[in-house]
Parts: sequence; structure tokens; C-alpha cells
Amino acid sequence: MVKGADFLKKLGIEDVNPGGFAGEWVGSGPDLEVITPIDGARIATVKQVTEEEYDGIVVRAHEAFLKWRTVPAPRRGELVRQLGVRLREVKSELGQLVTLEMGKILAEGEGEVQEMVDICDFAVGLSRQLYGLTMQSERPDHRMFEQWHPLGVVGVISAFNFPVAVWSWNTAIAAVCGDSVLWKPSSQTPLTAIACTKIAAEVCRENDVDPAIMSLVVGKGSTVGDRLLHDRRIPLVSATGSCQMGYRVGKVVGERLGRTILELGGNNAIIVSPSANMDMAIRTILFGAVGTAGQRCTSTRRIIVHESIRDELVSRLVKAYGGIPIGDPRDPAILMGPLVTTDAVRDLQNAIKRVQDEGGSILYGGEPLDGPEHPGGHYVKPCIAAAKNEYEIVQEETFAPILYIIAYGKRSSSAQQAVDEIEEAIAYHNGVPQGLSSAIFTEHVREAELFLSHRGSDCGIANVNIGTSGAEIGGAFGGEKETGGGRESGSDAWKAYMRRQTNTVNWSSELPLAQGIKFGD
Repeated sequence: MVKGADFLKKLGIEDVNPGGFAGEWVGSGPDLEVITPIDGARIATVKQVTEEEYDGIVVRAHEAFLKWRTVPAPRRGELVRQLGVRLREVKSELGQLVTLEMGKILAEGEGEVQEMVDICDFAVGLSRQLYGLTMQSERPDHRMFEQWHPLGVVGVISAFNFPVAVWSWNTAIAAVCGDSVLWKPSSQTPLTAIACTKIAAEVCRENDVDPAIMSLVVGKGSTVGDRLLHDRRIPLVSATGSCQMGYRVGKVVGERLGRTILELGGNNAIIVSPSANMDMAIRTILFGAVGTAGQRCTSTRRIIVHESIRDELVSRLVKAYGGIPIGDPRDPAILMGPLVTTDAVRDLQNAIKRVQDEGGSILYGGEPLDGPEHPGGHYVKPCIAAAKNEYEIVQEETFAPILYIIAYGKRSSSAQQAVDEIEEAIAYHNGVPQGLSSAIFTEHVREAELFLSHRGSDCGIANVNIGTSGAEIGGAFGGEKETGGGRESGSDAWKAYMRRQTNTVNWSSELPLAQGIKFGD
């Protein structure tokens, strides 16, 4: 096991760990060596589940669901409340594991655990608000209403970049809805999943609840993952990942008429208008583009800036990028850690070459970093590139810290013309296949309201004078177009985890038909 990581013991992480859980731990499949991107050192080993073990876990998860759905929702909420309390107690340790396994800086690692706590708090209140509607029946002395019932086993496929938060968004809501959850984490970050599952199992046992309501399968996507997608015992699959992965999930689950919540790629842009508060915009862009080393689905990928302020924005961004400390994310002074794999570094280099081949230019950075402070081949300088929105590479999501600067408008525009030109900026903004998160920096109410209107941003998230990254759990999270259309977390996203039922009660002594139909005597 990696040295200097005593916090792993508190989380129950051993040198070798079984990767399957449904009331008890199993795992007799191939070894998965877990490597930290910080320096390439081995953290621990996970024994992946076999296909036979997967089937046994699903059976147990379904059995647990049948019992769990009979528990009153407020009591289900109480268990989730206790899960949030336990997560608070290990916030530091679990945050450190997120950093060690994924590579984001400590502040972001602990921030991700705080998201878990927050969604547990949200779900506790939700457990008393799973309400339906009463409708007016056209038939006399009839009552018509709707109610929501638990759905079943929910499959959760999470990505490496948010190895614990995405599970909690789904699990806390699904649990209060009366569902059980089967979690397949990324093979790059299985230890955080094992740690979270152990915490959840302990809380379940303390409440005399079958811990199989929060089950786990660590295994290859080509075997275990594929079985999960085809499994008719799993009525809902919530998957986070690339658009390519989403096409596969949507097709396979859809062919069996299952449900999906797809949280896929983003190609998120910030429009910076001439009236923007430049100090705020620079700080926001810096976090959005460089935070998590550009490996968030909500990372800022494009800046659509008015030509009249382009030079100032670029100059200030280049200066700010030059001052970013890059290195070991466990150091509190570091703002940008490693990319998760050396393949991600190569993807960045390929994107830089493609933008240059298409006629763009590199304004700053992009170089791989090595040496004692940047071991393992996972570190890069974040990149700023001048580009056009129609470039093929700009139309794609590169999951790395590359930021495209795209100009709109004219340098000599009057104030009124600049307001009118915002429609050009919005056309650029919407002119990509993805539609997750978006933002505009402006002091003009007309520009802000246009951006938020039906004629404005086509994304699932649209902000004014804040960035694309860092959504709060109280709002529904998700996007449109190739981002998948799913919604997780807050608002009424809970409805995806339940089945809706319309009910009519006839409390009269007559039997009238709807639409005034007469049938027989």
C-alpha cells in the first residue's frame, strides 16, 4: 500500500480489497491495481467481481429493495440523515482519498465530500415531500389523483472525475424514494467507492436495514458493465461519462425499454460582453478552466468574448495562467494537480496539434511537465488557444485544461451595437453538439435576460455573472442535446427514481364512463 496514507485505514481500505458488495464482500475476478496520478505509485489492489458474482449481487440488491420499499419514506430519510452525519465525520479522510486516487487538489476533494453531505441533507427533507397531485374528474363522485411508488434497483455508473459525489446524488435520492442502488464506479477510482460502500453498510446495519440496498460492483465495462446495461432487473441506469459512452448506454438500455439518466459531455462556454466586470470574469474563467485540471463535465472550454475587450482579457488570462502553481495536489499551495492518466496528456497534445492544423494558435501553455515536482507523466501546463467556433476540435470536448478564445462583434462597435451583437455570441455559444452548462458576464439586463430566455442558451444550466462550474445540489443538474437530457440532484429530479401511478376512486353508486361513452344498458 502507498506510504504516508494512514487515513486509508480509517476508511477500511486494505492492501487487497474485494470489489463486490451486497450485504457481504465478494471478489474473485482479475486484480485491478489502483495507481495514483500524483506520482504513479500503487495505492492498493481491488479484486474485481466475476459475472457470476455480479448476478448474485443483483439478486441480493433486488431482495433488499423488496423490503426497503415497505419502509415509510421519512424513516428512509432518517437513514440517509445518519449517512450524512457519518460522511461529515470522515470528510478529511475521504477527501484525501479522492485526491490520492483521482488527483484533484485537497480543497476540491473535501468539497466533493461536502456535496455528499449536502445532498443527504436535501434528501432528508425530500423524504417528507414525495407528493403527487389531485386532479378534477369529469365524472361525478369520482376522485382522481396521482402517486409515486418506489421503482426498483437503480444502476449507477460513475466517472473518475467525481468519484463519490455523483454516487451520492443518485443514492441519497434513490434511497428516500425506496429504491436500492447498484454502483459501478470507474475502474480508475474504485477505492473511494469501496470506502463509501463500507460507510453506508455500517449505517444500514446500525439501523437494522439490509445493507444490500447500497451495493457495489467493481469490474470491467466489457463484462460486468455490459451485463448491467442489459439487465432487465435494473429498470433505471444513471450513467455519467463521455457522449460516446452515453450513446452506448442509451441504445442498450433503450432497446429493453429501460430508463436512463445520462450525464454526458459538456462543451461549456462563457460569453464576456463589453460591460462585463473583468475582475470577476477572469477569476471565474480561471477556476472553470483550470479547476480539477479541466476534468469536470462543467469545465469552461470556450470563451466567447467581444472583440473590443479580447486583447485585455487574453493578456490578463495569460498572466493569471502563468501564476498557477502546478504539482502535488496534497500541497495546500497547489491549485492544479495532475491529469488522471497519461492518455489524457496525449489527448491534450493531440487537441493542440489539431487546433493549430485548423488555423488556430496557442496563446499559452499546453506543454507536458516532468521532473521531481511533476513525476509520472501526468502533469501539463494549462493551455489557452485562439480558435474559431466552427473548428472540428472546438466542436468536441477535450477532457483536459484547454481553453478556446473565440471573438464576436466588432472592435469599433458602439454600446448599442455591442448589445445587439450578443445574438451573434449566443449563436456561437449554441453552435456545438453539447448542452450542459453556460454563463454570461454582463452588466446589461437586456443581455442577461436574452441569454436566459428561450432565444438564449440551449444548455441545461445557464448562469449570469458566475461560471459554468460549481453547481449547487438544490437545483436539478444535467444538460441537453448530446449531454443526454438527464437530471440528477435537486429540484424534482427525484421523480426519475420512482414510478408514477394515476388513480381514480369511484365513491358513487353509479358507473359513468369517461368522455360520456354509453356502453350497453
